[in-house]
Amino acid sequence: MDMKLLIFLIILVAANQLTAGERTEHQQLALDIFKELIETDTTHSTGDTGIAAQKMADRLLAARFPAEDVKVIINAPGKGNLVARFRSPAPVRKPVLLLAHLDVVEANPEDWGFDPFTFREEQGHFYGRGTLDDKDEAAIHIANFIWMKRQGYSPDRDIIVALTADEEGGPDNGVQYLLAEHRELVDAAFVINEGGGGSISEGRHVTNRVQTAEKVYQSYTLEVTNPGGHSSRPRTDNAIYQLAQALIRIENYRFPLGLNKTTRAMFRAAACTMTSDAAAMVPGLLQTPPIEKSVAFLERDHGALFRTTCVATEVEAGHAENALPQRAKATVNCRILPGIPPVEVFNTLVSIVLDEGVKITPIGEATASKPSPLKEEILAPIRQISESMWPGVVVLPSMSTGATDGLYFRNAGIPVYGVSGIFHVVGENRAHGRGERILQDSFFDGLEFLHRLTRAYSSPLDDAAQGLKF
Repeated sequence: MDMKLLIFLIILVAANQLTAGERTEHQQLALDIFKELIETDTTHSTGDTGIAAQKMADRLLAARFPAEDVKVIINAPGKGNLVARFRSPAPVRKPVLLLAHLDVVEANPEDWGFDPFTFREEQGHFYGRGTLDDKDEAAIHIANFIWMKRQGYSPDRDIIVALTADEEGGPDNGVQYLLAEHRELVDAAFVINEGGGGSISEGRHVTNRVQTAEKVYQSYTLEVTNPGGHSSRPRTDNAIYQLAQALIRIENYRFPLGLNKTTRAMFRAAACTMTSDAAAMVPGLLQTPPIEKSVAFLERDHGALFRTTCVATEVEAGHAENALPQRAKATVNCRILPGIPPVEVFNTLVSIVLDEGVKITPIGEATASKPSPLKEEILAPIRQISESMWPGVVVLPSMSTGATDGLYFRNAGIPVYGVSGIFHVVGENRAHGRGERILQDSFFDGLEFLHRLTRAYSSPLDDAAQGLKF
């Protein structure tokens, strides 16, 4: 082995051992829980979120949480949820609920080069399926529950943790089930959820996002059928070409621009973190009507935040190499701005395609949700803790272009705020991807941030006003 490489490996191993030795008891607890969750298969195809929920329940019971406050609720085979309550001795406010999901998307070991369900520490990162989405926050919430119990913390309101099933997809969504069948267990003043997070640029913590809104998820099937025939005798209505032309029309269409309170506040706050050229364009985007030059410039990187988007994600066609296609089918996935009725998007797609031979069918039913209000009682502790941990960081209200289970709570009348204090390097986010990983420092920062935030939301108001230092 090359001597320089050997020396490097020795230094790396020593550094990792030193880092592990410097971890606090709180951090090691969170890491142990994190590892246990990552190494528990909770995919839809082969996993079981009930097993993961029971493992977390066992940890809470071992930490002397009362059995009646730790409930594993199975809503379908292989689909389990944990609802645990940290009780206040004298609650004066409605509970706060901490939400994370246990299920993860599929992961192929051949794509990764190693087992995605074996927790790995390597070069400053933790690797494994779910390290970013969303077992990091699940582990943090359980660790903080146990840590606060050990410290004898006495909240002025109940704190609830809910770890749920089928957020990533599937027919047995845990949040929907809990709201429908066990509303009393998850009823709260507000919910802290995934969907936020921070950005690191050039080694500096720049923004900490608070998700208060999300776009509406809706997919459509586009399908063309005809009799087909022999490939040596092409016909003018080839199903593949007909479908392709429809998809190109959709690709070239731009849905109307729309901004809401969340995205307006986000762009105002984000301007100070942008390049000078981009920042100069923000006022033009926010004025009524917007200046087209500003819109065109900002759309390059931010268009999904102010327009509905529809994009082709799956295509299948044909049945033989030497036969004309009898069928061509595509899936188009739309992310609809809050407040826009999905039927309007459907009608727009029909008008764009302009071809009666292309059948457009909604897949399932869209679930819309109104943005959560930008309340100062929610945002002030986030700003104060963020400034304490990362001086100069900008707290941004944000709208997710993706979807979370927060929409079900919002529709149930419970506001949801996505915030974690977990930061990612700009352009480095492997959620749902190969080699999913999280920065070790970011995981432990998120542990500290959410610990402080949980206590800020559940401490007597006069104590919480004393700088939020616990």
